[in-house]
Amino acid sequence: MELIFLGTGSGIPSKNRNVSALALTLLQEENSIWLFDCGEATQHQIMHTSIKPRKINKIFITHLHGDHIFGLPGFLSSRSFQGGDDELTIYGPPGIKQYVETSLKVSGTHLTYPLSVVEFTEGKVVENNNFTVRTKKLEHGIASYGFRIVEKDKPGSLLVEKLQDQGIMPGPIYQLIKENDVVTTNDGKIIHRDRFLGPAKKGRIITIMGDTRNSDRFREFAVDSDILVHEATFDHSKADLARQYFHSTTVEAATLARDSQTKKLLLTHISSRYQKDESQKLLHEARTVFSNTELAHDFCRVKVDSK
Repeated sequence: MELIFLGTGSGIPSKNRNVSALALTLLQEENSIWLFDCGEATQHQIMHTSIKPRKINKIFITHLHGDHIFGLPGFLSSRSFQGGDDELTIYGPPGIKQYVETSLKVSGTHLTYPLSVVEFTEGKVVENNNFTVRTKKLEHGIASYGFRIVEKDKPGSLLVEKLQDQGIMPGPIYQLIKENDVVTTNDGKIIHRDRFLGPAKKGRIITIMGDTRNSDRFREFAVDSDILVHEATFDHSKADLARQYFHSTTVEAATLARDSQTKKLLLTHISSRYQKDESQKLLHEARTVFSNTELAHDFCRVKVDSK
């Protein structure tokens, strides 16, 4: 599991930062990639990575401001020419369906793969064998949402010595025990899997926040995240400006990370007023509140380690 930042700027593209897009690679877990937001020129950014567009089968949109969605029509169209035959599902706030359908219709775009668009408000939007994804409405100028991606716990390791004490030697039977609640051996022994497993392996948690003012209301939503991705459009001296434009500062993002017992904070959605040298000021401010903070830049990759 790895995060690849495709765009880390806010509002408009700059020489150093494109607008919002973030890929979550789940090639081992799901054989797929999930995309969060798709700002202008996201498909251009993808060309500078190892990401295969056909592997992207879910796109989650935080809100409908242009710097988060203007790359969608181009990406959807290009995917047809890049071997994308599998169904793609877009999840977004009300209005995303009309935007996608209108842009494709007006441009005469015909996709070679099935496309589904799911509009959500708050609550659970995805659940499969491996993950649950929930949304939380944030505080922005228009409806904006955060996503909490929770990996389901995995069974613990087989207690090999305990199995051998029961006379069950290594072989294909071990795989059967791993995959089934109850197994009967060739000599008639009934094996209940839960008696021969170590502690369950806790799933990882990633919380990705859309554009938002800071609020204590989001603490529970982000609690115990292995990684929190949070906007930091402004530095701390511009807190009033951040509030006026429904955004957050470095210190506010770091305070949420600290108070929610997050393990690692990644700052993104940086205003173009902060160039390379000035961006270090943003990182320093956040680290004074929450030390395990990194400032994301375009094309940076962050692995989400297993617990």
